[in-house]
Amino acid sequence: MKNANKAARHYYIGLISGTSMDGVDAVVVDFAHPPGTILASHCQSYPEDLRRRLLDLCATQRVSLVEFLELDQAVGHCFAAAALQVLSRAGLPAGTIRAIGSHGQTVYHHPAPPCRSSLQIGDPNVIAETTGIPTVADFRRRDLSAGGEGAPLVPAYHAAVFTTDHPRAVLNLGGIANLTLLTPGRPVRAFDTGPGNVLMDAWAARHGRGPMDRDGAWAATGSVLPRLLERLLEEPYFQRPPPKSTGREHFHLRWLDARLNALSPQPDPADVQATLCELSAASIAAALKRTAPEVEELLVCGGGVHNARLMARLAAHLPGLSIHSTAKCGLDPDWVEAAAFAWLARQTLAGRTGNLPSVTGAREAVILGGVYAGGAGDRTRDETAGN
Repeated sequence: MKNANKAARHYYIGLISGTSMDGVDAVVVDFAHPPGTILASHCQSYPEDLRRRLLDLCATQRVSLVEFLELDQAVGHCFAAAALQVLSRAGLPAGTIRAIGSHGQTVYHHPAPPCRSSLQIGDPNVIAETTGIPTVADFRRRDLSAGGEGAPLVPAYHAAVFTTDHPRAVLNLGGIANLTLLTPGRPVRAFDTGPGNVLMDAWAARHGRGPMDRDGAWAATGSVLPRLLERLLEEPYFQRPPPKSTGREHFHLRWLDARLNALSPQPDPADVQATLCELSAASIAAALKRTAPEVEELLVCGGGVHNARLMARLAAHLPGLSIHSTAKCGLDPDWVEAAAFAWLARQTLAGRTGNLPSVTGAREAVILGGVYAGGAGDRTRDETAGN
């Protein structure tokens, strides 16, 4: 038991489901030697019916209270199952884990007045009760209460693990793309640039191509439509200065359709997909050039790193820039965000702040999240100090 308690001071689980809503990413991280080592990873796919209901909720923003509570519980059970599965893969008992950091599933993000809010579901009570492990959750709303955007939160972890002696940026290519700018001598800057995969995924699904355009193969068969691309890039969000964050509430198929409807005749779907790929690459590159022209290296993580077409277009827009996966720095690009929430849970239990006011625009740095006890074996109170 003494050895298990000692291990528990260093082992954390991180859980997240991103904008793509395809499932739960889970990791076990050993923080004995910062910035930590990923011991095991697992992706728990959502049941198809649950994913459809989540996408419908985000698209309509209308659901009965009963159905909302059902979704909150169902997502919580998926997150708990992901935690138990990754524990099994790591070969560890639950008692060795200090805490779970659960981002949850974002279903609404609107950081602008008058009702500045961000909602992540996946009841942490279910996770804590099912696993028996203390769970830290609801990370965004404390930053919102301090006047921030509530997102992005992962840049604090990026700064902890990727800062070096030369100007570097980290690009997370999820459903929404975000950039973290790490320039020596300057505060960390970060923001959502706009769509990463979200529009391409939705367009592929609409046209029977499955939940994504794997490897960008469909986009590669089309041609970019300059007139459509111009209309898409006129979106005011792209010109807004940071701090800023966005999500499915802004970039969705209705947003795309409003711009497509102005074209006559209607373009070939493959050409639209090629244009959406170009939109992501062009908007990311423009944001990087505008906000951090000094950057010499770009590290990429998130599902979009596997989209060969998108990565090629990004390189074309950023000639001369060194572009690599985060694997170059020893961190698998598929698990960076999950690891970040393990790290943020560790920050919370140690009484350390987790947000960066230079990123979110908050008035001050604050301790993020609420802690949900894991039961009789919960060591939260007596082991917080020194972690």
